[in-house]
Amino acid sequence: MNTITKRKKRMGKQTLALKGKFEDALDRLEQAKPFAKSLYQTDVYQLAIELAASYEGMRTLDEYAHRFDQAGVFLGGQWEDPSKMQPPLVGGSLRSKQGVNSIIELLSEMRMLAIAKGNYIHESLSKEEATAFLNEVMALNLDLLFPPETEEGRIQSEDHMIRAQGLFQYLGEQLSFKAIAHQIVMELERLTVQRPIMTGRIINIINLSRQLIKSAIDEQTIETLKKYIHGADAPTPLSQDVENQREYRLRLENASEAELVSEAKIFAKSMKEIGLVSPYHAVLLRFFNRKNQEKIQTALELSETGIASLNAHQQLIHDIIQISIYPETHQAIYGLARMLDRGVLTQEHVLPAIRRLFDLPIHAQVREALTRFKGEQSAISLNGLLIAGVMSVLGQPLGVGQGNNPTCQSARAISLWAQHGIGQLLEFIARAARDNDIDMTFEGVAIHSNLLIGGVAGEINQDLDPISTILVPHLDKVYNEMMKRTLLRGEDGHKWVNPEFYGAWIPKGFINVIDQITLNVTNFSAFVKLFYATHHPEYNEGYELIYPNPVGIFITNVHGDLLGLHAVSIQRIQKDQNGKYRIYFYNPNNDSGQNWGQGIIASVSGFGELEGEASLPFHEFLSRMYAYHYNPFEQGDTYMVEDSLVEEVELLARESWGKNYVWA
Repeated sequence: MNTITKRKKRMGKQTLALKGKFEDALDRLEQAKPFAKSLYQTDVYQLAIELAASYEGMRTLDEYAHRFDQAGVFLGGQWEDPSKMQPPLVGGSLRSKQGVNSIIELLSEMRMLAIAKGNYIHESLSKEEATAFLNEVMALNLDLLFPPETEEGRIQSEDHMIRAQGLFQYLGEQLSFKAIAHQIVMELERLTVQRPIMTGRIINIINLSRQLIKSAIDEQTIETLKKYIHGADAPTPLSQDVENQREYRLRLENASEAELVSEAKIFAKSMKEIGLVSPYHAVLLRFFNRKNQEKIQTALELSETGIASLNAHQQLIHDIIQISIYPETHQAIYGLARMLDRGVLTQEHVLPAIRRLFDLPIHAQVREALTRFKGEQSAISLNGLLIAGVMSVLGQPLGVGQGNNPTCQSARAISLWAQHGIGQLLEFIARAARDNDIDMTFEGVAIHSNLLIGGVAGEINQDLDPISTILVPHLDKVYNEMMKRTLLRGEDGHKWVNPEFYGAWIPKGFINVIDQITLNVTNFSAFVKLFYATHHPEYNEGYELIYPNPVGIFITNVHGDLLGLHAVSIQRIQKDQNGKYRIYFYNPNNDSGQNWGQGIIASVSGFGELEGEASLPFHEFLSRMYAYHYNPFEQGDTYMVEDSLVEEVELLARESWGKNYVWA
């Protein structure tokens, strides 16, 4: 009996034991007099918390949900009458850390599910009404149905949030998704437009939505869902209805010239439109690479720059495809196309740095880390996986994500280097892969990652792309060590660390709105005016942002409550189509379209955002900032910034994160 089987049997026994205890507690509650029921409710809640931690436990709660009202589970509380429940309030209760609110809300949803399925007949609520209620609840809380890879999601991955996510997965299985089909389409469009390197969450949503196209939903929604499903699977005529990749390869062998051109164009169009790549696209590209290289540009739908790069470096591209593009690494095809379109290969020092990776010896620990990206039957080498990862990062610098890790600084570093320090990035990748070590110099002293213990993250969760998997553990430790060396200086260590950690292009001017000794908000007006004078085109004498600027922000939730600190990069500051200045920024989370409360909702499309960018109106973004770099030689006069602008920003700040600080 293997370990997994043993674990499942053990969990099954535990759930069975809990089920018995829960039934006993429910019996005692039901038998208790009304005035004494509150004494027995707590036992039910505590056992429900334990049960809700597993899928089998969730099924147990579902099994007994028809008894909840009769037993008095909700007696004396705001959940007592299910007909008075309001869908918009459910998410807040499930997310609540206070007392037992989250578990009572979960039990309330289970009661509603029992009504919807006809297991519990309620005099004032019909099956149809209960179903509509749950559908609306799921539509309003897609982040629980499809948990986001965001800073808020990472911070809030506590027991009550995990239970809530488990509840929504269970509800999704028990009910039809058709009522929330439109919201699912919007979620797919919102996520894919950001072009993350890691597409697991998107694929998960697509897989969950396959059943929807067989449901009674409108044709436009069906066609949109099919676009995503086919794009992720088999969007072309020859790739559809094949049993495996071998059969598709044989079809290519026997295809006509017109059919091959059609396959290439359809694959490329689908990839460019939704940012997802089919595994069959990799089979086609490998076929062209061997037998019809002139069609590669069509299969990638390259721009003029991309075509010129391909033609100038045909042998290198041939070798990259041969060693790194396999069905297992199909998503790297998008990165390859974008890398060529970026003209990365015009930088001569990049060519030997990429070629070095072809036969680079890989350290044993790194080999172990990379193996998880490799299928059991895959022929791809670990060097091939490494190169595929490089293609993705160089092609999608803003697609790098921190995953479920507090390593926004490291993810931001990889993104910055992929844009403006490619040689440095490739050197770090080679060092980390070969030596399991990198070194950086801080104020004249070399820091080696393999000599350090611990970083910002106690443990790195492996939900990262191959390059981040290799580099982040080293970057995290080096960054943490640099910050340690500034602890006694009385100022924010980022002032010294960022220019040495990221590179010489980081401006030396630095300001933090929080006094590092008193931890009070100090001179907020000067903070705001200086940012306007150094970054706003109408106040900074026309100086343009040349390199991304690493800034620190307060992350707040939908209520504007402070969650923590976060690192992002300002990419550019420009007017949108409405003539309003917006800050376009890179967020290391793989989902940047976030609601920060007070109506401040980061946009990922619709205002001229480039792939991977989020944006906010200038003053809204500034209201969440706590630190930034600036060039003291490129700024306008702070006294020209109107007090009304400061007041607008300060009001938003004080009524959100500012409630957690003393304002001096």
